[in-house]
Amino acid sequence: MRRLTAGLTVLAGLASWPWLGAQTAPAADGPAARDSGRGTNILIVGIDSRTGLSAGEKRRLHVGGEGCDCTDVMMLVHLSEDRRRASVVSIPRDSYVEYAAPEGTTGAAPRGKINGAFKIGRGPLAVRTVEKVTGLSVDHYLETGFTGFEQAVNDLGGATVCSDKPLKDENSGLDITAGTHHLDGNRALGYARARHLDPPGDLGRVRRQQRMLADLLEGLTVRGALADPVKAADTARRLLRSVRTDVGTGMNDLIGIGWTLGRLPADRVEFATVPIAHFDHRVPGVGSTLLWHESRSRALWEALRADRPITGDTRILPVPETRAETNPARITVRVDDAEVATALRRSRFLVTDTSASAPAERPAGPPLITFPDGREADANTLAAALPGARLRAAARADGIFDVTVGSEPIVVKTVTYDRNVAEGAPVTADRLRCAGSPPPAS
Repeated sequence: MRRLTAGLTVLAGLASWPWLGAQTAPAADGPAARDSGRGTNILIVGIDSRTGLSAGEKRRLHVGGEGCDCTDVMMLVHLSEDRRRASVVSIPRDSYVEYAAPEGTTGAAPRGKINGAFKIGRGPLAVRTVEKVTGLSVDHYLETGFTGFEQAVNDLGGATVCSDKPLKDENSGLDITAGTHHLDGNRALGYARARHLDPPGDLGRVRRQQRMLADLLEGLTVRGALADPVKAADTARRLLRSVRTDVGTGMNDLIGIGWTLGRLPADRVEFATVPIAHFDHRVPGVGSTLLWHESRSRALWEALRADRPITGDTRILPVPETRAETNPARITVRVDDAEVATALRRSRFLVTDTSASAPAERPAGPPLITFPDGREADANTLAAALPGARLRAAARADGIFDVTVGSEPIVVKTVTYDRNVAEGAPVTADRLRCAGSPPPAS
């Protein structure tokens, strides 16, 4: 009887879901271009604050350093108007933006890292700043801290993560081997916070967060935790124990959001990171920041406002003629042909010209790339610049790639490396998540 009563209560509330129809009014201080658009936008943030944590909790969570009292994670989730697609866009914490004006202030708004808006004006200013810089209206706001994240992951059955190499970061407590792992909330927090990995910085961490969220949603779907409004209501109640919301977001909103996400196949859930133009923009008094790519980020927000998919949009992610999957600037190459060496430098490979010691008679065939064991991805990048080249792995400790030019004519292509592609390109969840279904909750 209790389950039936709960079900009737939830179903009765469906008619009042505000996110199914009318949107919240845009904030008054944002740009004129901002409007609610179509669909529903939810801002999800994780807070970096040690307030209220005991010494034991700090040790257990590996958060012994000084907190910034700012947003450590920021994701904007867009649910399409027809509820058949979800787009999740991560906004890196070091994005350099102009804040919305704090309540009751006049004059020019300050600029800084987007994560600092929370410290100035808490959740309301974080929301209004996101609205200002994206031109979108935020309809719902969800916020959690370290312990809240830990509890939420535990309540939702844990998180599945995977990696093709061991991951260890002493600062966050992350220490996992290569492969697939089902993590509890404590270990999932370490995975989500890790920044001191290869490649270092925020974008790699953001992509890992997206992978974890994709698998978390898949796990909830597999376990039927979002299969109908009643089950979604139970999941929402558990979530509310560890997540704070704005005054305009209630139980029915969370049920509706969860039910929508639970019915979406993985190829209808998109993940992306705001495209970056400058990864180390130095600002006095602020430090190293990220500058958004103006035209590509604008295209991203326009697509969401128009309720269009973000995957496959070449305005957001142009397709180069020859794409490098890894960074040529981190690949050291010795080349026994001066012209080839010069051409490879145009793509920023670190090239040493060894043509002075090249044999008088070239070996038959196309060029040969001899590369260190375990550097297959970098070998493929070099091979993209040398179409038709043969590849041969070798055990070598110096990390150098050798190119031996053969007797056949050789064409060197200029390859384009885009860090946004490697760490934040728009992609659907079925391509992002771990292979196979997540295990059931223990």
